Amino acid sequence: MFENVLGESMLKIAQGKGLVKINVHNLRDWTSDAHKTADDKPFGGGPGMVMKVEPIYRALEELKASEKARVLLLTPQGKRFDQKAAKKYAGQKRLILVCGHYEGVDERVRDLVDDEVSIGDYILTCGELPALVLVDAIVRLIPGVLGHKDSVKSESFEDGLLEYPHYTRPAEFNGMKVPDVLLSGNHRRSKSGETRRL
Repeated sequence: MFENVLGESMLKIAQGKGLVKINVHNLRDWTSDAHKTADDKPFGGGPGMVMKVEPIYRALEELKASEKARVLLLTPQGKRFDQKAAKKYAGQKRLILVCGHYEGVDERVRDLVDDEVSIGDYILTCGELPALVLVDAIVRLIPGVLGHKDSVKSESFEDGLLEYPHYTRPAEFNGMKVPDVLLSGNHRRSKSGETRRL
């Protein structure tokens, strides 16, 4: 799942330029039984499986031993991820993202992380998808990743604004016309007039 997304587009280019290093780790590498079990049935019964605390603890201990890192747990209970959070995390030297699965993680994992992060109030099959959302939003804010240094300054969610609408040629298509102000050459007026506050 990770390889397909991380190996494409801007994320691939950023890694190729050496602007970011992304490693994917399998929690089964930190299990201790012959079957490499990373999940178990919940105490007290109930449906589904829960990610075990031991392999997550061991993984974090090993990964943090070489270099300090901020640890994020992807969870529905976490603080809602937004552009402000993306900027905050883009300024961190190193992040570790812990992805839940099945019914989530053993509650004790919460004591092992720095932040809990949610990408919204809905249910997903696994934590890999939210992790990829965070990676994409954060990496693009690292200086040098996007082609132009001002690319991120006028985007949606910067300073509480949605980005202005964009148009391309032709000026008219099937009766739908580009706003006249865009044809006037006064791009400053067209951008400020079309920007919408959140």
